[in-house]
Order: sequence, then C-alpha cells, then structure tokens
Amino acid sequence: MSTAAPFRPASVARWHDQPPQVHAAGERTWVARGANFVVTVTDADAGARLVRRGQPDESMVLLVDATATVRAGAQAVRAEAESLTIVPPGDSEVVVERAGRIVRLFSSAAQDLLAAAGNAADYDRATPDVAPLVPWPAPADGWRLRHYPLARFTQADSNMRIFRSTNLMLNVMTPRMVARDVRKLSPHSHGDFEQGSLALQGRWVHHMRYPWVPDMTAWRDDEHVEVGSPSLTVIPPTVVHTSRNLNDGGAWLLDIFAPPRMDFSSKPGKVANEHDYPLPSA
Repeated sequence: MSTAAPFRPASVARWHDQPPQVHAAGERTWVARGANFVVTVTDADAGARLVRRGQPDESMVLLVDATATVRAGAQAVRAEAESLTIVPPGDSEVVVERAGRIVRLFSSAAQDLLAAAGNAADYDRATPDVAPLVPWPAPADGWRLRHYPLARFTQADSNMRIFRSTNLMLNVMTPRMVARDVRKLSPHSHGDFEQGSLALQGRWVHHMRYPWVPDMTAWRDDEHVEVGSPSLTVIPPTVVHTSRNLNDGGAWLLDIFAPPRMDFSSKPGKVANEHDYPLPSA
C-alpha cells in the first residue's frame, strides 16, 4: 500500500447544489464514482426509459418513490417504490410508470459512466489504497433479474438491509426519524475499500479522522463534511468515520461497497440475499 494513500481526501458530490450531468427528455441524472463503482441518481418523469446497452456485469436499480418495469433480455419485473432489483449483464432498461427518484449502481466496468462522473477528476490518479475489483462467483441458477421489496427484509433489531451481487454490495438502511444521538455514534474504518455514503433524505455530517504517519507534514486535519440530499460522499480506506443526521422527520442513508464485503458476507443471516450468490472459495 502506498504511504500516500490514506491522505487522499473524501470525494463529495453535493448533487443538491449542482445541475445534473444528464438532462434529457424525461430524466435528470447525477453521476459520481468511487474507485470501483459508479452511482447515478435520476429524477424521472412517467414514461421515461433508462436504457443500458452491453453492460459487462451486474448492476442494481433502487426505486426510491418511483414505480417502473425493469427489463433485461426476455425477462421483466414490475417494481414498486422502495424496492431493489439486481440486473444481469447485457442490455436492460427501466421504464418508468410513476415519476420519482431512481438510484442505479454500476461497477467501474461501466467506463462511459466513469468518464461522465462529476467527480471524475478526483480519480485522475491511481488509487493503490483500494483493493482491486475482483468479481465473486456467478449465481448457481444463472444470470437473471432478482427483485427484492425492501419491506420484506426489515428486521426489528437492525437498521441494516444488506444485498450483494457478484460485484457490488448495498446496505439500504432504514430511515432515521430523529436526529442521531451524538453520544451513540459508530466510528470505524476499512482497511482497503472505500465506503460510498449516499444520502437520499435529510441533512448529514460525515465525520472523518485521518491516520497519523511518521511524517507530520503529511497529516490531515479531521473533516466534518455537511451535506444535504441527494449527495454522495466517498470515504477512503483507513479513515475513521461515522455519520449522523441533523434532522428529525426522515433521513435516509445508503452505503455502497465494491467488491462485496467478506466480513458481512461470512456472517450467516447478515446479507439478505445470501442464498442467491455463492461465496468465493478462498
């Protein structure tokens, strides 16, 4: 690992204050990236068609408050609001029925989206601190649409709803209805992968503390990044971080990882769709 890697700052896309990268008939789409993933957030009108051609690997479609039909090849599923659909490689489209917001996640194999990302300049340099994207085993029953209404996976004792594919992991946390107690935060860090924190509702502060190294001139001050919604904050490896919502009445945050996290995946019952995807053999 490069000694400079921990001092790469977080990449912050404040979409709530920025025009979309894509403004076409029926859609307004923001795009941002991490080292191994791309996130798009679209405000779509009824009748809009979000088309993807020749996607080399799986992707994810999260309907926030829209409804749509998701198609891939000869398959189709009708998806309601607050649902997640994992889309197989190849051609696909999302046909919007009720207007609303749609989140789509791709791996860094989507080269065209990497180039379109509003924060692309943050990744002009290599990121040796991030483990490479190595696909996990394909599902035993083959490539197909996999649909998950989120309400079916809500647990009384947890605010986490974790899903994985061969290349991505998404934690669709339940919304927080009151401001987070500052005495009950959860600072932690990740050794070799980024965390993409996607704010869909509310105002958030991402607190980040950078590790010290022998060279004091390379130290970074703590950061307390305040963002609204929608926004994406990509937190580098080794940085101690925790997030808190400032508002009552609904604050919604999702966490994105690529490739999937083994620490979550190795705990039985931790990943909601664990039976759909085998673990790596090693």
